[in-house]
Amino acid sequence: MGASPNPLGLTALRERLLIRRLQQRDERAFHEIVRLYQHKVFNLVLRMIGNREEAEDVAQEVFVTVFKSIDGFRGEAKFSTWLYRIAANHCKNRMKYLGRRSYKATGELDEAAERELQDAQPSAMTPHLDGPDKVLEGMQMERLVQEGIALLDEEHRMLIVLRDVEDLSYQEICAITGLAEGTVKSRLHRARMSLKEYLAKRVG
Repeated sequence: MGASPNPLGLTALRERLLIRRLQQRDERAFHEIVRLYQHKVFNLVLRMIGNREEAEDVAQEVFVTVFKSIDGFRGEAKFSTWLYRIAANHCKNRMKYLGRRSYKATGELDEAAERELQDAQPSAMTPHLDGPDKVLEGMQMERLVQEGIALLDEEHRMLIVLRDVEDLSYQEICAITGLAEGTVKSRLHRARMSLKEYLAKRVG
């Protein structure tokens, strides 16, 4: 049997070879890594920060860090998990910086971020609506979900995005956040309750 593909369609062997080339400072391998993972990283960062311009800057910083730190990747976790951990840390640092500037204190998304997220992977909280007459309703619900996520505190927001948007396993989330599985589950439960309360108030 061949190596099973990851969600991006890469076999484990191809990914290992790509990482090995990156560790040898192969620029083409770096550009391939960026091409494969940039949308997932950008969507994660955008959902966390809620501002397209800031998200673009942070996503670029994430890949610069990947290039500089790739020698530290030992393959003990999946590459995507290691990459998400770097992205999560960059998000936390940027949000602390923005928080000191009272930036986006209302938790609202800017217009560019809303447009970007409408085209991105929808949240699992968003109902799957069939038929062209339901498209607008689905977009409106997705917008409300994103507003609710943006109003969660940083830690709860990260867990909602990793689990309910990116559909990562609890084991992966523990590796990314450094939290115990029980802590992840309890905090995720509270985050979901807060988000559902917000949606109930808005929908009505």
